[in-house]
Amino acid sequence: MRSRSNSGVRLDYYQRIVHRLILAHQEPVTGLFPASNVNSHAWIRDNVYCILAVWGLSMAYKKIADQDEDRAKCYELEQSCVKLMRGLLMAMMNQKDKVEKFKMTQSPYDSLHAKYSSKNGLPVVGDNEWGHLQIDAVSLYLLILAQMTASGLQIVFSLDEVSFIQNLVFYIESAYSIPDYGIWERGDKTNHGEPELNASSIGMAKAALEAMNELDLFGARGGPASVIHVLADEAHKCQAVLQSMLPRESNSKELDSGLLCVIGFPAFAVDDAQLIHNTKDAILSRLQGKYGCKRFLRDGYRTPKEDPSRLYYERWELRMFENIECEWPLFYCYLILFHAFQSDKRAVEEYASRLEKIMVRSEDGILLVPESYAVPQDLVGFEYQKPGSQVREVVGRCPFLWGQSLFILGRLLQEGFLAVGELDPLNRRLGAQKKPDVVVQVVIIAEDNEIRDKLAEHDLHVQTIAEVAPIEVQPARVLSHLYTYLGRNRKLGLSGRKSRDVGILSTSKLYSLKDRIFAFTPQFADLSRFYIASDNELMIDILKGEINFLKSAWDLLGRPLVTLVLKRIHLDQDKIPLAMIQTMRKLKSGYINGTRVMLGSLKDFLNTSAITDLSFLGSTEDGYPDRLHPDVQTYLDEHLLRSFSNRSTMNLRGGQLRPRTLRRRMSCKGAIKKTRSINVDSDNLGMEGPSPLTERRLSSIVPPPWLQANKQSHVSVFATTPEEGPTSSPLSLGNELIRENIYPVDPHHSRSAIDRRSEFVRQQEMPKILIQRHRAETNFADTEVEELIAMLRETENLEEQGDILQYLVDTQGLDFNTAGLGFKNKPEDSGTPTSNASNAAGTATDPDIAAHPSAATANSNTQCIGNTSNVSNVSSSSSNISNHNNMSPHENNHDSSQSEGMLEEGRVVTVRDLLKGLYEKACQQKLWGLVRHTAGMLGKRVEDLAKAVTDLLVRQKQVTVGMPPNNEHTITAPLPEVELRQLIHDAYGDDESTAMLTQELMVYLAMFIRTEPQLFHEMLRLRVGLIIQVMAKELSRTLNCDGEAASEHLLNLSPFEMKNLLYHILSGKEFAVSSVARGNLSIVSCKSSRVSKKSQIGLGDPEGEDALIATIDDRQGQWLRRRRLDGALNRVPRDFYSRVWTVLEKCQGLAIEGRVLQQSLTQEMTPGELKFALEVETALNQIPQPEYRQLVVEALMVLTLVTEHNMVPTLGGIIYVEHLVHKANQLFLEDQRKVQGDATLCCAKIKDGKEQQQAASGMLLCGGAAYICQHLYDSAPSGSYGTMTYMSRAVALVLDCVPKHGEMECAIS
Repeated sequence: MRSRSNSGVRLDYYQRIVHRLILAHQEPVTGLFPASNVNSHAWIRDNVYCILAVWGLSMAYKKIADQDEDRAKCYELEQSCVKLMRGLLMAMMNQKDKVEKFKMTQSPYDSLHAKYSSKNGLPVVGDNEWGHLQIDAVSLYLLILAQMTASGLQIVFSLDEVSFIQNLVFYIESAYSIPDYGIWERGDKTNHGEPELNASSIGMAKAALEAMNELDLFGARGGPASVIHVLADEAHKCQAVLQSMLPRESNSKELDSGLLCVIGFPAFAVDDAQLIHNTKDAILSRLQGKYGCKRFLRDGYRTPKEDPSRLYYERWELRMFENIECEWPLFYCYLILFHAFQSDKRAVEEYASRLEKIMVRSEDGILLVPESYAVPQDLVGFEYQKPGSQVREVVGRCPFLWGQSLFILGRLLQEGFLAVGELDPLNRRLGAQKKPDVVVQVVIIAEDNEIRDKLAEHDLHVQTIAEVAPIEVQPARVLSHLYTYLGRNRKLGLSGRKSRDVGILSTSKLYSLKDRIFAFTPQFADLSRFYIASDNELMIDILKGEINFLKSAWDLLGRPLVTLVLKRIHLDQDKIPLAMIQTMRKLKSGYINGTRVMLGSLKDFLNTSAITDLSFLGSTEDGYPDRLHPDVQTYLDEHLLRSFSNRSTMNLRGGQLRPRTLRRRMSCKGAIKKTRSINVDSDNLGMEGPSPLTERRLSSIVPPPWLQANKQSHVSVFATTPEEGPTSSPLSLGNELIRENIYPVDPHHSRSAIDRRSEFVRQQEMPKILIQRHRAETNFADTEVEELIAMLRETENLEEQGDILQYLVDTQGLDFNTAGLGFKNKPEDSGTPTSNASNAAGTATDPDIAAHPSAATANSNTQCIGNTSNVSNVSSSSSNISNHNNMSPHENNHDSSQSEGMLEEGRVVTVRDLLKGLYEKACQQKLWGLVRHTAGMLGKRVEDLAKAVTDLLVRQKQVTVGMPPNNEHTITAPLPEVELRQLIHDAYGDDESTAMLTQELMVYLAMFIRTEPQLFHEMLRLRVGLIIQVMAKELSRTLNCDGEAASEHLLNLSPFEMKNLLYHILSGKEFAVSSVARGNLSIVSCKSSRVSKKSQIGLGDPEGEDALIATIDDRQGQWLRRRRLDGALNRVPRDFYSRVWTVLEKCQGLAIEGRVLQQSLTQEMTPGELKFALEVETALNQIPQPEYRQLVVEALMVLTLVTEHNMVPTLGGIIYVEHLVHKANQLFLEDQRKVQGDATLCCAKIKDGKEQQQAASGMLLCGGAAYICQHLYDSAPSGSYGTMTYMSRAVALVLDCVPKHGEMECAIS
């Protein structure tokens, strides 16, 4: 034996161990490791972990390779790694069709398999016989592949394999929103095969995405074609969701030791040092034992109480596994590596000595890591009594190769053969260190010279699109299209990237393509998307948010670059809006909202920005890697012509097409208003039965103020308040008006129609009246429709046009053809609308009408909007009308349609086209109520709706839409856009405006949860319908107006103010409303609560005595308002749900509004489990009135105090929580009578007959919800007259278990 240095001898010892324990099991054909001697299945995850020790050892040899045989050993070990990684790659490539399918369906049955045969790499179990969808396994593979490639191993051999791996990146890209079976292959811990979102999978995917980004799979020998591209935004979404979940693992597992691999080696996925610390501490304090760590709480796997004959658990038996879960030494191996990377020597030694005590020695003296330790059957009883006291025995495999491999890595680190940097060549471990401040570069480009000159007047000097050449500026959608070519491969049948979404991180880079450079404008600036894009203030607000986001999220080389194009469309009456100028000045100053920015031109920033090469657009498969893919070439050529050129919009000038005589004015006033369903008047939100609402709908005789006769659109919308009624009504207020206001009914069958309608109202249980559009009843003579269309041409007031069109849609449908109507006097001439409607349906859906100049001119005659002075183009047709009566009906029809140019090229003008015109016009004039309504009628949807809902759901917030209690729908899993839109539509019936508002609010909620997650603490469900009602209620309180006016004001808020109001309501800040030009409202924060918030619009400010009353009055409703807000937002005190769990443990159940929470829930779920919180939440959501719900929460808190102070051993049977609240109310009223308090005016009055009857009809005098006095709602929780005092007294009185007499110290009062 030749002499060797000590280190060489020691390494040879490890090499023998690795060979014996690990490499001896490697299959020679596939390179995979079987699970054990008797089970030939090879799991992806276990295989990758097994090979890590081999990889580590090869690097240790590389360092001391002073002799040839050391080099040979090093090479042999490296090739074993390559063999295994390629074996897994081949097994996955055999399932390439699944990868392609999964990008579309994301279904568990289309996922890659989690295990393969180690003999031949083929599948071993069917798609639905195993929980195959384990994103963490594929992610781990990609992460280690990247690390090994970076350390110098060549694992990927061909470009086809490169494109397969690029598609694996797409496979894990959406990990943040895909529920999977997770690291333990179980999904939900009851093991019924339900997948759930797992933090460990998301963390591993985030690490893999970051490691793969811009990695050359051919190592130093590769070129641009072998580089993998990742969209930075996808990795960041995974990070955001991970941060919101930790230290929780999933809905059913409140903690999991598997998270150790996410916060430490190998993933290093968390950037926040504090969060890493908290997660590790939580795992150690709750899961660590003498023999390792438990996987998660109540884990029944291999415990003596588990029934091995069935896979799943019964819900009640989970409680039996508590305190006897198996302990896994594997986690000590993770902890050793964790502390070695933190270079904490003391902790490493501590865990190493603990681990050695529990390892098993083989016959030849090698230390083996066993799989797990269980409590022996006969000692279970003692272990229950005193957890952690009994000696455990080894169960499962020994050695457990996953653990053994990590143990050897730990040893190599401890003995100094490896440095931590060698196990992490990509430096992922440095992620949690403090980074320098990001400077965001902003470039503003003018669309043309005119805008550039306008900016120059304000001392802002920018370039135009033409001047920034050769750099080309494109909208984000071009980038998303280019990315669909990434990873395409004809041979493998792979189609490239599916998601069309490119976030701000991707558009903040420059892109090079051959010798061209592209800059992309952010996605939010794409105007074609949705009406909120036409609100400049909101766009500026979003821009500030995105700049702030870049500050925290940017981690690429270079600085982020935000490019914005200022277009004609942004101008307000040909001026640049003030808000924009102010923002640009702020940007110029170098700071905006605490973020450092630089405003400059594109060429100044070329050297400091991140530049990505779009080399994947070459046609490599055809053998021309240097040429662009032909499709890309044509796309770019076409697009460069079109991208920023102005689209011709419809010419919306109405000519003078007025019929000479009108028999009588018809009224469609208030047609839009009738569709509204936001209900504020009743104090119990959402509680109204069918009758009051329908009555109110039918009797909306008073038209809203902006439908009055004065048609100048510049008059302030709030010139008259709705209470004053119309100043000049063109109609006599008689029976006729009421009838016409419901529907213009033909006088002959009017009475019966109204009777039928009221019967119909009575039948409808839900308060939706306009849902079934009764064609039979509304089959009016065509003349009426004609007159309406004539009126439509006449009027210039957009609101009136909206009402007429709403009415036409209700009676005739969206595809009704209006061509040629409204010109004749004789009803016979009108042709048959029905036949027209049928052929109209064909063209109505054609969105390109606007783009055709010919169609635009055709429409100019019917487009009823705008200027009457513009007559020139229709003089011929108006002369034509005067000759109408001389022609035979047939000719006349033909002729008039000719001259009107209506049916030019066979096109027809449908009601839908008229609505589109109205929508665009309303957007320009910023009439937001009308915009929302027409957008809803046209079925527009928010572009990012699905994304917004996903953003909320993946942060463990459920969303409900619809008005409680009857129509509330809960969304618990991400849905496709179309289904979401349908769901929202069903929830609101005919109320288009509120359906639109719901979509809008979901987008704002998603914005807030991304930027200010702290607003959503202790909220599990976001009930959008309730939030809308509370917003209206707050407006009616602040503006001192009735409910209907408040909901009108709400729907007329601009998107920016809407977002602002939502923010104030979420954050609980006080606000005031000030009126701005054009009758729009503006929401202003109130710093001091002394300011009177009753700034009344259109009425003078209150002075003197009134002002004083207003201030006092305001302090008075304070607690009621707070309870209402917290109830509507579902906010609960801290640790509320886990404390309710302790109450439930001590009684048989809690009944809330008829829902009983059974004690058995505690058998299945742990206190901190999200599933338990959702059960409690569901019961509380049965209560429709928010303030009442909040009192129930307070009552539950009092019960938790009773249990926490251990006053009684048990609380007895089922506790009816409402009884406690009502009892507290009774006690409150008794006290009020004694002290002659406020409540003596309403509920505490001495009852006489009249009052009795009042109470029976369900309304309290003071309007308190659910028979509880308004004054109780408005009492502070603490103090001798506080709600908590009454609740405590009620608990003492109602619960049998609390002794009624004798010596008992009351610990609560």
